[in-house]
Amino acid sequence: MRTAYQYRLRLTTTQQATIDHWLELARRQYNYRLAERFTWYEQNRCDINACPLICYLPELKDRPDFYSQKRDLVNSKKRFPEYKELPSHTLQDVIARVEKAFDRTLSGDSNGNRSGKPRFKGQGRFRSIAFPDPIKPEHISGKFIQLPKIGKLKMILHRPLPDGFKVKTATITKKVDGYYITLSLQDASVPVLTPDTPSMENTIGIDMGLKSFLVDDSGQEVEIPQYYRKSEKQLKRLQRSLSRKKKGSNRRKKAIKRVAKAHLKVSNTRKDFHYKAANKLLQQGKHIAHEKLNIKGIAKTRLAKSIHDVGWGQFLQILSIKAERAGLLAIAMNPNGTSQNCSGCGTKVPKQLKDRIHICPECGLTLDRDHNAAINIKYLAVGHSVGKAQVTSDAIAGVTEKPALYASA
Repeated sequence: MRTAYQYRLRLTTTQQATIDHWLELARRQYNYRLAERFTWYEQNRCDINACPLICYLPELKDRPDFYSQKRDLVNSKKRFPEYKELPSHTLQDVIARVEKAFDRTLSGDSNGNRSGKPRFKGQGRFRSIAFPDPIKPEHISGKFIQLPKIGKLKMILHRPLPDGFKVKTATITKKVDGYYITLSLQDASVPVLTPDTPSMENTIGIDMGLKSFLVDDSGQEVEIPQYYRKSEKQLKRLQRSLSRKKKGSNRRKKAIKRVAKAHLKVSNTRKDFHYKAANKLLQQGKHIAHEKLNIKGIAKTRLAKSIHDVGWGQFLQILSIKAERAGLLAIAMNPNGTSQNCSGCGTKVPKQLKDRIHICPECGLTLDRDHNAAINIKYLAVGHSVGKAQVTSDAIAGVTEKPALYASA
């Protein structure tokens, strides 16, 4: 079992200066290694698919990879002795990041999705350094953790480290409100849970939207908190104050920090809401069936601000991880037809986005649009065909118990 715990650090002034210096050196190394790969790509690529019989071709250079650039770190330390201050594996992790970013541009990730061209890191844009070596148990004593070439760091243990877990890696991250350390923990004695797929009858269907954050197949709703919308007024004031400051001044740096803290608070509160919503769903001990949404495509519409504010992608990622640890499944279903088809008889009832009530002309079923979609998603996950006999008593009770909801929609 693999998990990660993040703790806030209480550093001395010397330790803060050391970490800031290391981050700057790692940023320069990242940009240098990335520039090497860009140079190789530009010098070895050719758009011409034909050439004369006699022509001059320059000698092709070897492609820089992780191992060649890692071997070249010796030369970097000779030319720039300050790189000897960093642990060797920390510098190697910087090259591994370059390798990952560059390869995703050319060949894509495991799913074949290609990323955009990686960018050089500006000053202050490289915010984390990793210590890939496993940390021995004797290097953790109470609130202190000892890391190579920096010594003991004090952590705020808001929750104790679980017994039996080994600390595989540590990553120090600099945020606007301080320094944090993320410990990657592993326990080989905990088996990986693989739920049996035949027990899919024990499943909840949820439909996510912008009217409500989600609605399950029983009709229960979770309201959207809209953290960004509620903080827009404060952000507008802070950003207007920032625009008035002179570039390069100390007051501008302070204004930048105030804006960053406001955005960080919105991000943290949204993530906290996602964790609580996922835990509440998984406490029922059932598999979760949800829509497989094209979030990037939807976010390009006029609803982009609301979609980014609700954070569907982050929630589904958290839900999948939490479900796996609980021995459950988070199943992504094709959303085509889930809002249009009747969950009672399967008849297609065309609706526009403004139509929030599902009224079937065939069987007379009247449900909230999202509630009807959640039931259809559950049926797709279970593998049942939609029929009149499958309209549950809970769903019908939900219609009669909350008439005000449908009257106001």
